[in-house]
This record gives sequence, C-alpha cells and structure tokens, in this order.
Amino acid sequence: MRNTVKDEKFAGKLDPANKRKIEKAIDEAVEWLDRNQLAEVEEFEDKQKELEGLCNPIIAKMYQGAGGDVPMGGAQMPGGGFGNASSAGSEAGPKIEEVD
Repeated sequence: MRNTVKDEKFAGKLDPANKRKIEKAIDEAVEWLDRNQLAEVEEFEDKQKELEGLCNPIIAKMYQGAGGDVPMGGAQMPGGGFGNASSAGSEAGPKIEEVD
C-alpha cells in the first residue's frame, strides 16, 4: 500500500488529505509491527483489517471518481487488500506455521 500511495499515477488521483491519512495509518501500522513482532496471528490479522478498514473506503471512492481507469492490480495490499475485508488474508500472503 505504501508503494501504491507513492506511485504518481495513483497519488495524482487521491485527495491530498486522504493520502496523508493513509500514509499516517501505514506508518502507525509499521511501528506497531516493529514493536509487536512476537504477536499472535490474530493480532496481526486484526491490525491488517484495521488498516484495510481505513484504506478501503478511500480507495473505493477514488476508483468511483476515476471511472475505473486506475489499475486495480497496482493498488492492492499484500494479503488481498481492497477487496472484501472479511476475505483478506485468506487467499494470498504468507502462511504462518507454529513451531514448537
């Protein structure tokens, strides 16, 4: 998502206030990840859903205003973001296995 927001084609269609909002949320999520590397899988998933919950409506609104000419593949988050938030992480992304 961070790279997508910095992409000129994408960023030019995004409202500057919304861009700042997304960038701030991404920075906070990265900081959380740095501080919580030993968190449970559910905590990571909750954090991802929280970030997607903020970003998805902004991106969807941008796509509606752009008439669909923004390439969807360039705006997805790892884990299948920007689709249905309930399906995020269930189809793509790394698999986490517990090791005893």
